[in-house]
Amino acid sequence: MNPQRFVLLDRDGTIIQERHYLLDPEQVELIRGAADGLRRLSRIGLGLIVVTNQSAVGRGFFDTAQLALIHRRLCELLAQEGVHLNGIYYCPHTPTDDCPCRKPRPGLVARAATEWTFDPQNSFVIGDKVCDIELGQRLGATTFLVRTGYGEQVAIQGTVNPNYTADSIGEAARVIEHLLTIDERMI
Repeated sequence: MNPQRFVLLDRDGTIIQERHYLLDPEQVELIRGAADGLRRLSRIGLGLIVVTNQSAVGRGFFDTAQLALIHRRLCELLAQEGVHLNGIYYCPHTPTDDCPCRKPRPGLVARAATEWTFDPQNSFVIGDKVCDIELGQRLGATTFLVRTGYGEQVAIQGTVNPNYTADSIGEAARVIEHLLTIDERMI
């Protein structure tokens, strides 16, 4: 196993502004402070992987070529901020397709873990929806609900119990850095 630990991140509402079925790469907009938080996570040696449900493809709103353009735009914006993602893994299926890779199921993470040889249980999951937290819980990972995107509403509803709730990726990054410092002291 790769000793590097990874952060598994939701895309919409966590890294970029929530858009109902984001169709146009020009509408990709980083959430304020997201790049700073991602830079901090990278600086402390963590890998960054996006894990995202993209049912708009399965619904026929656009195809995988258009999704690739959206992801390219995301990577360009992050690169301008000095951030590099290790990978973007997406499920193009609808909720009714019963797909094993659609969050909260762990199929996408299993694929990423095989390709990057890391232990999902030793990772951190950051997202703004119930499915993100449930994914992390299924993995046995440390979960962070961010109050961006749908996160504030999810926090108020109290439908899931993340390990941590943070205002943003930046705040989650500070907590993760602190947790890793504590881990190092215990070794």
